[in-house]
Amino acid sequence: MTNLLIHDERMTLTDWLFDLVIALGAFGFGCLQLTLAVNLLIPDEVLRRLMGIDAMVPTPAAIVAVAVTTFPLVLRRRCPWPALVIVLLAWAFFQTQMGAVSMSLIGPLVAVFTVAYTCSRAQAVAAGVGACVVVLVAGAASPLHALASLTLVQNLAFVAAAALAGYALHVRQDYLRAAEDRAADAERRRETEAQRRVEEERVRIAREVHDITAHSLSAVSIQAAAAERLIDRDPEAAREAIAAARATAKGALEEIRAMIGVLRAGDAGAETRPTEGTDRLPDLVAYLEGAGVAAQLRADGYRREGVPAYVDVALFGIAREAVTNVVRHAGATRATITLEPDGSDVVLTVADDGRGADGGALASGGHGIEGMRERVHLLGGAFQAGPGPAGGFSVSARIPLVPHPEGANGHGA
Repeated sequence: MTNLLIHDERMTLTDWLFDLVIALGAFGFGCLQLTLAVNLLIPDEVLRRLMGIDAMVPTPAAIVAVAVTTFPLVLRRRCPWPALVIVLLAWAFFQTQMGAVSMSLIGPLVAVFTVAYTCSRAQAVAAGVGACVVVLVAGAASPLHALASLTLVQNLAFVAAAALAGYALHVRQDYLRAAEDRAADAERRRETEAQRRVEEERVRIAREVHDITAHSLSAVSIQAAAAERLIDRDPEAAREAIAAARATAKGALEEIRAMIGVLRAGDAGAETRPTEGTDRLPDLVAYLEGAGVAAQLRADGYRREGVPAYVDVALFGIAREAVTNVVRHAGATRATITLEPDGSDVVLTVADDGRGADGGALASGGHGIEGMRERVHLLGGAFQAGPGPAGGFSVSARIPLVPHPEGANGHGA
């Protein structure tokens, strides 16, 4: 009941001043209508007396009457229903007891509008119907003449219009608030999606850095070990091994620098060299051969220009990780890299004659295997890693050239 009589809305000094201006404006309009309404409609005083119509003049009592029907509007937003009841009953009293045909209805109209705007739909209907009933009762109690009937119809129309206008504005405000809430929710979703993409990009970058460093450090380690073995009996070969290790380290630094340059593409002077693709597969063959593994590349049927760049880059990353695992874990003597189209897919296979699934390739290189599987699945492809058909170990990735509509469809071994 307290919420019905008094709204919990916090009002600032500006709000109170605004409502005071509304009340003063209604008071001024009521005083103006008090003297002009009937006098303008029927300017002849004799004719008004013959019709039984009294035109109110701005006497102190009449001004007080207008004040009583308008000044409670100062409380219209804080106490909408009490304000409506006060001004409506005051208007009905002065309308009937003073014969005030020209008594302004502005106070009750503003109060009805306020209830319809600030309260629920049921309360808006109740305020409109209640005000119409009071206007009808006051009209029935007033002297009957043509002008009174016209005024009654006019007042009923004004009450209905005020209630409808208040409710319409209420609905519009609800719609605007809902639109703002939807926009804020959409903004939150965009921020969440942006954060998710940032996290995914961080994971991708971490994987790329892992691939680069694992591949390069393995090569450096092998070349350094060879140089250590040859430094006494074959200094020239040792120098070549050290030079190869240095070139490998330099290449890794350049790749990492290029990756950082892509991340800082908006900065002045940033390097933006694209990430390497399958055109660098011969480098992997050279890497294997430098590690003492006889390597072969079969990619005659693969046409890089007809493959999306993101697929080509992913294929090279998977091949690099697989080759790194061959050198680090497989203990292989031979390895084959095969890259070939198969319908709307492209298939990459890295096979070796090493220890296979029972060796260290899976036990120690689990992160690399899992990273390759995740990368293939993100592209909607199929991934397999396990014993090869002729023994050894095989890594196979099948990636569609067109993204699969249902996402990843592969499975890992």
